Amino acid sequence: MDYWSALEVYKEMVLLYLEEGRRQINSHCAHLEPWQIIAATVLTTLGTIWVKGFLFQPESLTSRMKKQFFRLIRKIPFVGTKIQSQLNKALDDMSASLCTLKDGMSYTKRLPPKGLSHNQVLEKIKEYKTLNDVKWEKGCVSGAVYWGDETLTKLLVKVYGDFAWSNPLHPDIFPGVRKMEAEVVRMACTLFHGGPNSCGTVTSGGTESILMACKAYRDLAYERGIKHPEIIAPVSVHAAFDKAAHYFGMKLVHVPLDKKTMKVDVKAMKRAIGGNTAMLVCSMPQFPHGIMDPVEEVAKLAVRYNIPLHVDACLGGFLVVFMDKAGFPLAPFDFRVKGVTSISADTHKYGYAPKGSSVILYSDKKYRHYQYFVAPDWQGGIYASPSIAGSRPGGIIAACWATMVYMGESGYVDATRKIISTARKIKTEIRKIKGVFVFGDPEVSVVAIGSNDFDIFRLSNALSSKGWNLNTLQYPSSIHICCTVLHTQPGVAEQFIRDVKEQVGIIMKNPKEKTTGMGAIYGMAQAIPDRSMVTEVSQGFLDCLYNTEVKTNINHMNGNGKAH
Repeated sequence: MDYWSALEVYKEMVLLYLEEGRRQINSHCAHLEPWQIIAATVLTTLGTIWVKGFLFQPESLTSRMKKQFFRLIRKIPFVGTKIQSQLNKALDDMSASLCTLKDGMSYTKRLPPKGLSHNQVLEKIKEYKTLNDVKWEKGCVSGAVYWGDETLTKLLVKVYGDFAWSNPLHPDIFPGVRKMEAEVVRMACTLFHGGPNSCGTVTSGGTESILMACKAYRDLAYERGIKHPEIIAPVSVHAAFDKAAHYFGMKLVHVPLDKKTMKVDVKAMKRAIGGNTAMLVCSMPQFPHGIMDPVEEVAKLAVRYNIPLHVDACLGGFLVVFMDKAGFPLAPFDFRVKGVTSISADTHKYGYAPKGSSVILYSDKKYRHYQYFVAPDWQGGIYASPSIAGSRPGGIIAACWATMVYMGESGYVDATRKIISTARKIKTEIRKIKGVFVFGDPEVSVVAIGSNDFDIFRLSNALSSKGWNLNTLQYPSSIHICCTVLHTQPGVAEQFIRDVKEQVGIIMKNPKEKTTGMGAIYGMAQAIPDRSMVTEVSQGFLDCLYNTEVKTNINHMNGNGKAH
């Protein structure tokens, strides 16, 4: 039998099966009236749509089922009452610790009948400054304040004052600020090896920079026909990506890390890519452990599947771009790598600009266009803004520009050399201490510490009593120090290493002892299966920030000024 004869036989068989199927359906429906057939079809279609909507949502079915289960548990009278009483106690304790004032202090709840004089305002400011007991200028704090140089501070105050009333929303009125913002973006593009088409905008911080990239790629995905865009990112990626997914109706797909290196598992990332993937993400470095993700490997996936790749360099962006010249070479991670389409970097961290400034950069203007918002039909005129905010503080942009030109390449390289040297010294010495270990092989400014012998939060508590203010992390439990220029001051790193060694030695005498204080609370929070309870406590914490009712003597705080 030749090919065409076989094809004819195959067609005849298919037609026979179709005819038999038609006959069977007609025989089963012969007793039904037309309205019944129509109703059944409509109901089946609606049911299918409902099932699809129920199964395929940004939040997984498993997560939604767990939430519903715990909601039902908390409706059991005795259980719900007990849980709520414990939550209320935790919230009351938190309020008492956060809203502590010195004797004689009170909250201002109404405008004064008559405005205060210049000198009176300055006197009141002195009162507020006395509430700060954390000596960040001595290098005891992880991250938070990245320099605080007095000469630079004076310059920033003067520049901000000169542009305090300016607003980039009105470039015709404030052309100087427009020029400064354009120059900040261009200088940043050059640092990250952007080509002639590279571009970007200044934002209010790393979170907004990340939000803008996600918004841009979501809209690009919509244009490509993707109805449910997904962000594929390492589990170590900054929580701002969770916020972006929540705000923009996207799904965040977390990819596991290699347990030894703490870098994203590239093979797992490849498996996570699907028809809804809108963007891939890498961190340079990631916040928890200071590890650099393998950008070059992930970029190959981005090119292969034609997916944008965002490199989050918010934390260490203004270190990693200077590390080669500081004597610490890194593998390529920026726009030199084919496939990298955007980079976020915070000028208000290692760029040493005042808080409230960051940059989001793109390899090509076509991506930035998806970030913009335009309302062409507004009665107030055509409205267009580059980022989330409409009005923006021109003074912050001017101060950012002033910082960058004040520091210059040599200033940044010198600061980078000191910071990286200090962080690597801490990493090397911590590895020598029995009872603790360093996560992965951090190359930049963050050193994360864990232990297989005791609850690492005990060490956090112990170091807190010595005046150190470190970051506590979860999944896995760990603490980290983020080195800044302040840690490069003579004796600071050496004292930190001595204190860690001393406190670990004390803890190792009784490694199984229970953790107390904030460490115990943080450890317990990880063990709570009902994550909505952790959310409630966190919401209570945010409420406390705006509390103006509590008045407690500041002596209730512990010795280093950190409330428990």
